Amino acid sequence: MKKSIVYLFMLLAFSSCIPESLVDSLSPLDMEFPPLPVRDDNPLTEEGKQLGRMLFYEKKLSRTNTISCASCHLQENAFSDPNIVSFGVDSLTGNRQAMALFNLAYNENGLFWDGRSPTLRHLSLLPIQDEKEMDETLENVIAKLANEPIYQDQFSLAFGSDEITEEKMGLAFEQFLTSMVSNNSRYDQFKRGEITLTESEIDGQRLYLESACDNCHKRFNLDDTEHRFINNGLDEDDQMTDFGREHITGLTSDRAKFKVPSLRNIAVTAPYMHDGRIETLAEVIQHYATEVKSSTTVENELEDGIGLTDQEITDIVHFLQTFTDEEFITNPAFSDPF
Repeated sequence: MKKSIVYLFMLLAFSSCIPESLVDSLSPLDMEFPPLPVRDDNPLTEEGKQLGRMLFYEKKLSRTNTISCASCHLQENAFSDPNIVSFGVDSLTGNRQAMALFNLAYNENGLFWDGRSPTLRHLSLLPIQDEKEMDETLENVIAKLANEPIYQDQFSLAFGSDEITEEKMGLAFEQFLTSMVSNNSRYDQFKRGEITLTESEIDGQRLYLESACDNCHKRFNLDDTEHRFINNGLDEDDQMTDFGREHITGLTSDRAKFKVPSLRNIAVTAPYMHDGRIETLAEVIQHYATEVKSSTTVENELEDGIGLTDQEITDIVHFLQTFTDEEFITNPAFSDPF
């Protein structure tokens, strides 16, 4: 962390005598998206995406016919849940905060907070079978959908046959989730030279870099370039109740480590952290500034904290708010089709 801060101070000193456009080009926040990754065995089609969209909003996927994927992943919240934890059938609650759903096709280290799911098609079917979420069997879901002419027609359009199978459901979900790309925030527009930022937002960008926030939130998706799972200092050893990645790997060195989420749309995805314990962005920044707790697996670069004034925290919050993609959270292509 110290090396990063020294480098950034040198960069800022140098940048004081060069044009602003060049300063921005030197920024390590490269927002240019690579081509959308699409699996060879599941090319995107309009019919497949539409079927996946229908399934995403379909409440018949739950045992009680009252819960859909969209019940816990709301578009206005970048397909996250404003509740600390989500409510499933019979008002049962899960253990972790529902992650936002966008740019998932670019993921390279597993899905869910602990990375346990390798593909979007695999991820999509797990909540249906989870007793705290939809609590249904895939066999029952297939039977329900098979009785609906609209689904017989849509499966036929998407896959050339009206036979409904677990595999086809996963492929349709995968196509819809792959299509959910968020890349037109105000900061993207700023990087393209289309708009300017406020003085507070510019100051927030500077502080973000000086504080080495980009060590974990950098590339185009503002997530971890090294695809790490980290312990970000929420608990001391004897306070830990969720062992995170350790549940998957069995390694004590992975205790309380979780995925580094994207900061895109972060202003609309509160509450924060894997268990939703932090309510506001200002409190998140304060955590990293002064409240990181020491433990055997905490990320070393976080332990020293960062000294920030209240105004500096406000400026960083304003900067983070520029990552909200209004086009994405209102796009009718991702909304309820029914």
